[in-house]
Amino acid sequence: MAYLISDEAKDLLQDVHEFCENEVKEQCKEYDKSGEWPKEIYDKAIEMQLHSLEIPEEYGGPGLSRVDIAALIEEMARADAGFATTISASGLGTKPVLIAGNEEQKKHVCEVIVNGGFGAFALTEPGAGSDPAAGTTTAKKDGDSYVLNGRKCFITNGGIADFYCVTALTDKSKGVKGMSIFLIDAGTPGLSSGHEEDKMGIRTSNTADVVLEDVRVPAENLLGNEGDGFKIAMQTLDQARAWMGVVSTGISQRAMDESIAYCKERVQFGKPVIKFQAMQFKIADMAIKIETSRQMNAYALNLMDMGKRHSKEAAIAKCYASDKAMEIATEAVQMFGGYGYSREYPVEKLMRDAKIFQIFEGSNEIQRIVIANNTIPR
Repeated sequence: MAYLISDEAKDLLQDVHEFCENEVKEQCKEYDKSGEWPKEIYDKAIEMQLHSLEIPEEYGGPGLSRVDIAALIEEMARADAGFATTISASGLGTKPVLIAGNEEQKKHVCEVIVNGGFGAFALTEPGAGSDPAAGTTTAKKDGDSYVLNGRKCFITNGGIADFYCVTALTDKSKGVKGMSIFLIDAGTPGLSSGHEEDKMGIRTSNTADVVLEDVRVPAENLLGNEGDGFKIAMQTLDQARAWMGVVSTGISQRAMDESIAYCKERVQFGKPVIKFQAMQFKIADMAIKIETSRQMNAYALNLMDMGKRHSKEAAIAKCYASDKAMEIATEAVQMFGGYGYSREYPVEKLMRDAKIFQIFEGSNEIQRIVIANNTIPR
């Protein structure tokens, strides 16, 4: 693995590798078929505090660099992308609070996570996937509270979260400039999870609607100020996108590993197919794409750790790594031949898992808009 990580992270990486090999990799195959959320696997991950890797040290986190964490998340993704997505999404749920919350809000969400909870970030709405301005969820001020109404969709951890960061329009006339964001605990009256998605891939990750029906929250649950919601959401996605590049890279690594192992065993024309130069070139191309993906991920994450602008770099990392994951998984299916199309072998699952990473956290078409806007002089 090409990430340059601390000694502490190296020790933890070995623990994560053993956990994923023994408790995640094979077990998730059955959950992929059933679509059931594997609570017992996540309970074990929580015991290891894997879900709290992104919590800052001052709030009870491990104090690792983002590149350290990337190595650990990639190892989880190599075992199962849905598992890694759920772990990463708890970090996503805390990001708006860590970006714009006050000290009390930060302590609250970090304590929830450290104590075994999950978070969720609720931005996407039906009919407003790539266009936040088309959202219809509203938050109306009523005395010292806000009352929220609306529906969110495709929310990772939507059905299992202990808290939600929810975007809503506090002034519909201003479009995205009238968007605000609220911290809402699970169990608040009127807040519920709705339809759970029966997905093509990452089936060990919970994805559900979040329904808000006259949800009353105290005014102090507002993150930042009214109208800051779009800015906070975009800053959140700027950070989250690099992590999706990391999970994508884990899928790519697993696809290459499986391809090499299969090609060593598969004999055609009297010798293992790994001996054929055509197959060796395919493996070489996979390795090039994987290492390039890692370096793009690491660059974006290092910029974040240094507190520097990273919008363009995170978009490149997510876009490149997810495109390459889809290419590599598809090539792996091809290298397996007819067996690659069979559920008896793992590569068809990798192909299904890979596809969503070109779509969520902003589709790769949106990533190219972000990249262009940060590249073309104005």
